[in-house]
Amino acid sequence: MADISKEQVKHVAHLARLAVTDEEVEQLVDELSAIIDYAEQLNELDTDGIEPTTHVLDLKNIMRKDEPKEWITQEEAFKNAPDQQDGHFRVPSILGDS
Repeated sequence: MADISKEQVKHVAHLARLAVTDEEVEQLVDELSAIIDYAEQLNELDTDGIEPTTHVLDLKNIMRKDEPKEWITQEEAFKNAPDQQDGHFRVPSILGDS
């Protein structure tokens, strides 16, 4: 088991601005030690010849090509607008008068 002390747990809790009871410190010592033991088991694996990865799946970005195309004009956009002013759509106010 990794040697995590109560003082280390209390110090990290203090740095993180966490209030921990003595009972929680005991529990955290056990849990953090178990986590470190598991991580140390991973160091025993033979990873020679294994290429590092950032993701387990081979992900590719599939975005469309950015090609210019015809868009409607401002006048066409405002043609069916119920209300517009100075080149903007006008909509009812959603904030109450307070």
